[in-house]
Amino acid sequence: MPSSASVPLVKLRKGDHGVILTLPKQAELRSQCIRLGICVAAQVRCSQRLPGGTIIIEIGRQEIAIGKALAGEIEVNVE
Repeated sequence: MPSSASVPLVKLRKGDHGVILTLPKQAELRSQCIRLGICVAAQVRCSQRLPGGTIIIEIGRQEIAIGKALAGEIEVNVE
């Protein structure tokens, strides 16, 4: 990925690092993301991509699996 590109989380490739810029607009999804530690300015790394579009990200010391639809609504600044 090019340096400092803003893309949906679903576009990250294995090993990519980034910073979350935006969360989903829907209040319920936004609050669920925050409860899991997915928040604006959080540093993320794509650790795996699974068939069907599921993406596994690392935030801090935890891994979180995110479905394709939700990952498409989260914007990330790729480093």
